[in-house]
Amino acid sequence: MSVQSISFYNNFVTILTFVALIASVGLVVYRIVKGSEAAADLLGTNAIWLAWIVALTCTVGSLIYSEIIHFPPCRLCWFQRIAMYPLSVILLVGAIRKEAQVKYYALPLALAGLAVSIYHNLVQFNPSLEGGSCDPTNPCSARFVEMLGFIDIPFMAGAGFIVIAVLLTFFTKAKE
Repeated sequence: MSVQSISFYNNFVTILTFVALIASVGLVVYRIVKGSEAAADLLGTNAIWLAWIVALTCTVGSLIYSEIIHFPPCRLCWFQRIAMYPLSVILLVGAIRKEAQVKYYALPLALAGLAVSIYHNLVQFNPSLEGGSCDPTNPCSARFVEMLGFIDIPFMAGAGFIVIAVLLTFFTKAKE
């Protein structure tokens, strides 16, 4: 893949990350202002479909970075993938079946992935926190992507987990 293609992809996912975070903040503010009933009515079962689209986008995005651009995933990246990849399947099944209960098994995965993303971001900015658990040839502190000085792959994954968690927490009311 050319340097220009990688740069274009990095810019694209950076913009996508910002849009996702702004949308999440907007949804939270809407819920606070209008109340939980109005927030549930805003998206209804579509929230689960949106959460699935976010999970699928994050899954495909991580595969593009590792399989097409050839950035090797570190140990913490794998833990984030362990949380994100099943969300693509779980949320799809929950969306097809229109199950509001999907939040009870998807939300813990999203929150666990978010915790790993936060820790991974801390390691990226403070490599001394890495400890001895990471591979010395592929350390978790290595930054393959750095946009605007703070957006990196763990930040992007964290944004995905935040969006999924917000959608599941505030907007998963199945309509009959």
